[in-house]
Amino acid sequence: MDSQETQQRALTNKFDGIEDALDVETDIIPAPAKTAEIVEPTATKEQLKKDYEYTRGHLYSLIEKGQEAVDGILELAQESDQPRAYEVAGQLIKHIGDVADKLVDLQKKVADIEAPKKSKEVNTTNNTMFVGSTADLAKFLKQQQDK
Repeated sequence: MDSQETQQRALTNKFDGIEDALDVETDIIPAPAKTAEIVEPTATKEQLKKDYEYTRGHLYSLIEKGQEAVDGILELAQESDQPRAYEVAGQLIKHIGDVADKLVDLQKKVADIEAPKKSKEVNTTNNTMFVGSTADLAKFLKQQQDK
């Protein structure tokens, strides 16, 4: 190759230096332009209900199994009278409480998804205060009576 042909190829392909070093030739084909697709929401009401029931069932199962474990660990703690057993029982009870809270949170989340709150809030002012002199207040009250 002559130097002019090398310079011309360097301008056309930014990988020519690599091709020359490896003694290979490649043809790089540009990727076709991607078109933006409109994606519809995939979470339908049926999927939401299915997911809710699935999650709810698992949470109930965890609570029931946890309760059985608490009963067993409390029995073991009473028999062995070891502080560690009571500590584990306390942690297990706390964990079951957390799972029960998750069940309530699930209810809230589903309710929010099904019926989102309206963004408009009405502010009501119950206590208003007049700032001014007594003469201004008397003038204002007289105007209100005249109307």
